Amino acid sequence: MTRSNVLRLIEPGRGSARRSDPAVRTPSSAGGAAPAAGVATTVRRQHMRGVSLQSQLVSRALSVTARPTFSLWSYTSRLAWPVGMLDAAATALPAVDGTQHQPVRLQNCDAEWIQGPGATTDHVVLYLHGGAFLCCGLRTHRRMVSRISAVSRSSVLAVDYRMLPHHTISDAIADGVDAYKWLLANGYSAEDIVVAGDSAGGYLAFEVPLAIAEAGLPGPAGIVAMSPLTEMDPTRKLAHRNSRHCAMFPRRAVPALSRLSDRLDEQAMTNRGQLPRVCPVDADLTQLPPTLIQVGSHEMLYPDSALMAERLAAAGVPCELQVWDHQPHVFQVFADVIPEGHDAIAEIGRFLRSSWGPLLTAVE
Repeated sequence: MTRSNVLRLIEPGRGSARRSDPAVRTPSSAGGAAPAAGVATTVRRQHMRGVSLQSQLVSRALSVTARPTFSLWSYTSRLAWPVGMLDAAATALPAVDGTQHQPVRLQNCDAEWIQGPGATTDHVVLYLHGGAFLCCGLRTHRRMVSRISAVSRSSVLAVDYRMLPHHTISDAIADGVDAYKWLLANGYSAEDIVVAGDSAGGYLAFEVPLAIAEAGLPGPAGIVAMSPLTEMDPTRKLAHRNSRHCAMFPRRAVPALSRLSDRLDEQAMTNRGQLPRVCPVDADLTQLPPTLIQVGSHEMLYPDSALMAERLAAAGVPCELQVWDHQPHVFQVFADVIPEGHDAIAEIGRFLRSSWGPLLTAVE
């Protein structure tokens, strides 16, 4: 699919913010003038208080379904689980009404071009789905991604990156970089692109821009991370009180994932010369763009979000950390039933529009 194909797909509905207008993005994106690179700043932290009955019910449902499943997997992680069935079953979960989507083939994986109702081709979100690097895919996340497309009025390139156990996390990062290069090759400038992801995809949402910077390419306009994993070492997570209260993940699942990833990395470094990987919290973050992080206050990955926000601020990167009271892991995916999920996606839309400047915000 080429840039001209994308334009023909939704040309009648294009917005008024023109790609050639230099005012589309300003230094004040994401709430205030950006500090000089490497000059420490402070985290803009917001505690989003209140928890609905619907959210409490979803958390309870996850605690008796997803949590036991992850616990069982932690005991049997070397077995061949039919994880592909989850994404196949999600075919029954439609995108929001009025969404258009079509397949894209990248160098080593598939992707999908998504345009929610009212979306234009002026700006694009490169989206990396969650699923512990093991499961989920384009179908499980299509509905949430189409919501993000609609509220931000932007197109989305969702990447079906390679996953464990047949590939390494470094392979997934490479697929994200390929997707970014595909966007550049199809007429987008770096200022038109925001990288986003949830959970394991949140890890990639940081690693992909870091790899882009290392490759000497211009970086994206922003990063959005929902309940991101940012550190593979489980020590900090297991020491936090949330490790015993998370509705989604049992304590055993976190070190089990780390052991699997380490084993696959060691094999790849021995057999094909894969280079060691540095987790986002330990990387040089000074070249990253303004970032929005959303996380539930009682979930397992809260420490990862809080630490990442601190490290970004220390590196001089503007960071907004939204801590949502008692929300389950990646609660945004439940926006159909959880009002907080709907509100959080609206916040993502606000951040995305601010990343692309006041002209886009003005056309609401």
